[in-house]
Amino acid sequence: MSGLVDKAKHYVAEKIANVPKPDASLTDVDFKKVSFDSADYIAKVSVNNPYPHPLPICEIKYTLKSVGKVIASGNMPDPGSIKASGTTVLEVLVKVPHSIIVTLVKDVAKDWDIDYELDLGLIVDLPVVGNITIPLNRKGEIKLPTLSEAIWGSNDEAAKEASKETKREIAN
Repeated sequence: MSGLVDKAKHYVAEKIANVPKPDASLTDVDFKKVSFDSADYIAKVSVNNPYPHPLPICEIKYTLKSVGKVIASGNMPDPGSIKASGTTVLEVLVKVPHSIIVTLVKDVAKDWDIDYELDLGLIVDLPVVGNITIPLNRKGEIKLPTLSEAIWGSNDEAAKEASKETKREIAN
């Protein structure tokens, strides 16, 4: 009887191991804005769903490190779902407190960027199998914003216009 149970366990384990799973990649990490208490960054995650029905995302957990130190960590509960038989791009907001950025002055002073490593865990609910975690990692540099980008945002036309106006005033 125990031989039959072992065969059944082996069969189920083999079938579960061969179940197609969503795959994901961390495509970009970029500056978004500065607020009174933090600098906000956006991590873009591209997730491909092999199933003909949407898959719920339970949670996204993240840890942002720089110079070997954790500068931000958190989670994003219930960020939505992955669309059926396609790719979904998720945006994960990462808030870095100003007090932490001040401790990175040596790294920032060299080249006006933050060398980072982002670890992200995407927890997806697969039917029958249950929750699986897709681990993602990315290393790179986050360019710090100029003063106009910090005030008006990185892609704002008003910032570009204000910068031109400031240059005209300085020239006159």
